[in-house]
Amino acid sequence: MYQENIVLCGASAYEQKFYFNHDFDSLPEHVKQELQVLCVLYTEEIGGILTLEFDEQGHLQFKTEAEDSDGFFDEIGSVLKIKKIQTEKRELLESLEIYYRVFFLGEIPDEELQKKVDSVDKEE
Repeated sequence: MYQENIVLCGASAYEQKFYFNHDFDSLPEHVKQELQVLCVLYTEEIGGILTLEFDEQGHLQFKTEAEDSDGFFDEIGSVLKIKKIQTEKRELLESLEIYYRVFFLGEIPDEELQKKVDSVDKEE
């Protein structure tokens, strides 16, 4: 079991770069692309650095940072944007959590989780 948060992906407005953790290369290409668009659009609109990380229980968390000298980082907008993403991309985010729990933490999905996994497989 992992002892600390595992970064799935992230983007930086400062370096204008996107990072994807290659431990997750087995994810479908369309999921990787959707994550890239999500992260890059966030940093373009809000600024700073956004990372999506799995905690020890397999929950996907949005982590934000901004340099102290960054007067353009919109802290209130950040919270609102993350809530909007979590609402609009709920199925994707839940599927990523299931994926992480099964393939990285070795959990066996219950019947309801298995239905969600099956629906993601059909999208491929």
